[in-house]
Formats: sequence, structure tokens, C-alpha cells
Amino acid sequence: MSRIYLDHAATGPLRPEARAAMEEGFALWANPSSPHAEGRRARAALEDARARVKAALGWEGEVIFTSGASEALSIGLNRAKAERRLASAVEHDAVFRAAPDAQVLPVKDGQLDLAALELALAKPGNAVLALQSINSETGTLLIPREGAPAAAMMRQAGGLLLADCSQSAGRVPVPDADMVVVSAHKLGGPVGVGALLVRDLAMLEPSGGHERGYRQGTENLPAVLGFAAALEAGGVETWPTTYPDRYELCHLLRRRGEVLRLGPQCSHIVAVASEGMSAQAVLIRLDSLGFAVSAGSACSSGSLKPSRVLKGFGVDEETARRTIRVSVGWSTTVEELDAFGEAWAAL
Repeated sequence: MSRIYLDHAATGPLRPEARAAMEEGFALWANPSSPHAEGRRARAALEDARARVKAALGWEGEVIFTSGASEALSIGLNRAKAERRLASAVEHDAVFRAAPDAQVLPVKDGQLDLAALELALAKPGNAVLALQSINSETGTLLIPREGAPAAAMMRQAGGLLLADCSQSAGRVPVPDADMVVVSAHKLGGPVGVGALLVRDLAMLEPSGGHERGYRQGTENLPAVLGFAAALEAGGVETWPTTYPDRYELCHLLRRRGEVLRLGPQCSHIVAVASEGMSAQAVLIRLDSLGFAVSAGSACSSGSLKPSRVLKGFGVDEETARRTIRVSVGWSTTVEELDAFGEAWAAL
């Protein structure tokens, strides 16, 4: 049996449209910042891709291309014109690597504790708040589709909302935020490229260099072109599976485990605790059967420590140690979901 990949929240296979666009980009090898004809051709392709990314995401502000979501988070947190940094307790590790001094705000009933945010905003100095759109370990919607109350609170206090949309961009509309983080390889684009969407560049302190003076390093043009092509290839409406198909997977998992529904839930990321086996044992068994899943985010799944994110959601340590993550993407088929359901029931 061929292997079945269900770890799309970590990374996904490259869409054929993105691969073709990258091959075209390799022919444009000049530096887009160079003034000669070769550089101008590369610059034209770069700016065309920027416009295509904005159009695909429905974004009317600015786009800064980065090496991925981690760099975008670092720019947003460290160069925002804000005196303080805030983050929910369930943010990705990259947030706390970029802002180790961030004030951590608790999550209550699967959502950011707005009372705690109100108290934090009452302190002197304006702030930038990092908040995931969809949590990468549990699939919980921290920024609801109808809008985030946190955004209004941040604006009223003169602060900024930095929405980490690594797991939602290209699937659902980007939220009403001041800055938005996008990762290409989560949606069928290449690894090593992403973007920071900024409502107004005046929100950031410039650093000099490329990307209009807001990022160091020559732009990765082939990857940028692959990024734009992957976005244009379509969102969840083009996937082989539908919303009912993906929610049916939850029902299959629930028969032999505990699906962690910690708040409003997306359909492409599921956290499920086995009935009696540790997450590590489950992963080994499933891998031997030909299924690729994970325990937590890719950056921390090799750790034997209980998930910091699950603890932040209030999941007890014993349950956290039995929890794995199953995530689907643009290439997942209904037959693969059915096969996984059967394997899970047989564990």
C-alpha cells in the first residue's frame, strides 16, 4: 500500500502549478534590485507576483515577502511601532522565540481571555498582540470568521493585531487585522517563502535593504512565483475532500479516542487522544502501517515533554501525552481518510 500523508499542518506537497511557476522563475536569476535589464525583468516578475498574492488573499494593504512565517512573525513583533508585545498562551513557538519577553495572555474556553487582554491594555504603552487565526496543534479557531473582538480592542487602545494565518490563509479569508502572517508551504507552495501583510508600512520601523527597506536579503524570486501560483490554484473549494468528508473523519476518530474540541473548530486539523496508548506509541504504529501524522507542531513534535499549547488550552497532562494531530490538505482524498479511519479503529 502506498503511504498516506496526513501531516499537512506541518508542510504539504508542492502543487504542480507552483512547481511550474518556480521553473519559470529559475530563468529569471538576476537580483530584482539591480538596475540593469536583467534585474528589471526580475523586478517586474516580483511585483507582478506581489499583486497576484494581494489579489488572491483579498488584501488591500502592503505585502512584504519573507523566508517564511517565522521571519514574518519576527518582523511584525520586533519592528512594529509598539512599546509592548502580547501573545496568547497557545501561540506557535516561533512567536516566543521572536518575542521572549511577550506578556502571555491566557485562553479561556478555547478563546483568548478578553478580560486578561483588557487588563494588559490598561498598562502604559501601546502594544502589538500576536494571535493565531487557527491553532496549528488543535485546529481551534482563535479568530472567528465573523471577526475577532481582540481586533477592536487593540485598535481602541491604539495597539496592533498581528494575526498568524499560517494555517488558514488560502483556505478562509484573511481576518481584519493590522498585520497578517502567511506561509507558502502550508498551502501547496514551496518551503522557504512567506509574507507579512501590512495594512500600512508606517506601522513598522524600516530596516533598510530589500522589500522596500523592510527586510534584509535578496528576494527568492522562484519561490515567490511558486507562492503566488499556489494561492491562485485555489483554496478548500478545490480540494478532493469536502467539509462533510473532513468532519466525518472526526466521527471516525471519536469512536476509538477523544477528539479535542476546545472551541470553534476548523475541518482540516484534528487533535485526538488515543484510548490508552501514548502519542509516541501511536505514531510508531501508524507509521509502520503507512500513515504520516504527528504529535503537536513540527517544531516540537520530537520532544517528550507535554505540549505547551495543549496545556494552554487547559488539557490535562495525561490526555496531552496521548494526543496526536491529524491534518489534511489540498491533495488528501476521501479514500485516504477512510483508510485512516479503519487503521485508527484497528489500533
